[in-house]
Amino acid sequence: MRRPSVVVLHGEDRPPDTASIERLADVRYVREPDLARALPGADVVFVWDFLSDALAGAWPDTGGPRWVHTASAGVDRLLFPGIVDGDTVVTNSRGVFEEPIAEYVLGLVLCFAKDLHTTLRLQGERRWRHRETERVGGKRALVVGTGPIGRAIARRLTAVGVRVEGVGRTGRPADPDLGRVHPAERLHDVLGEADYVILAAPLTPATRGMIDAAALARMRPTARLVNVGRGPLVVEDDLVAALRAGRPAGAALDVFESEPLPGTSPLWELPQVIVSPHMSGDAVGWRGELVRLFADNLARHREGRPLRNVVDKRLGYVPSALVSARPDPRG
Repeated sequence: MRRPSVVVLHGEDRPPDTASIERLADVRYVREPDLARALPGADVVFVWDFLSDALAGAWPDTGGPRWVHTASAGVDRLLFPGIVDGDTVVTNSRGVFEEPIAEYVLGLVLCFAKDLHTTLRLQGERRWRHRETERVGGKRALVVGTGPIGRAIARRLTAVGVRVEGVGRTGRPADPDLGRVHPAERLHDVLGEADYVILAAPLTPATRGMIDAAALARMRPTARLVNVGRGPLVVEDDLVAALRAGRPAGAALDVFESEPLPGTSPLWELPQVIVSPHMSGDAVGWRGELVRLFADNLARHREGRPLRNVVDKRLGYVPSALVSARPDPRG
């Protein structure tokens, strides 16, 4: 059995515990400047630096490797014409991030309801100021994005008494995790019903900028916006203006239009905003889980078995946990 050639695109840090990969393939570790030279002749690309946009610029005009795997749930940086229009198989890291992100969102909802961010700020100022807090049970959440992450979020919130509905590509009256799912074109109609609007949608042409001034104006003045999807789902200038005007009441943002968030951004200074550095899914041990997932897929690739987490390149989502899609049988 021929050993496949794997290119690992990494940033400052290389993936850990790569012996399991190196036993199965000839591996070349590269950073962005060397990526274009490494791709010709490679069978597989493992995009460890999942925040990099370099693959699109480095992709060979004659077609690149037959399989690309990313160490992330989102695949928007991989869905450029060279891959989408070709026969390259794309897989993602579904199964690693869902539950940690759901727990993170639950923590943010509790933080807003119990005003914990204000408590910590006042503690730092040595100020004693009594306040009343809110109940979580009975509140309404609208989860935008009905994929695995959105579903995990819905289950966590439902468990503490939050009434959850969803927004997805197609509507349906009864969903086991999300209750009622509204079609995407009705987003503006249902925003005003939610106490928490939670963004867990992939970034596509249809979702880019979906939370703009018009959408924010539809939200309740007391509502909070939580974004754990992709930064460009939100028009940040519109959000800053809306927050300064008092609608919505707050926002928790783990992703941004530009990352790291520039120090000049007013989001840092708004007291009703919680900023975190794209970490909602990064629980202890997550890097090792990502490598183990890729190593399992690499073994499947070598043996000609179906890969896990194959992405529908035209839609930008994973239709099932295991899809019968076979890369080049030479692998």
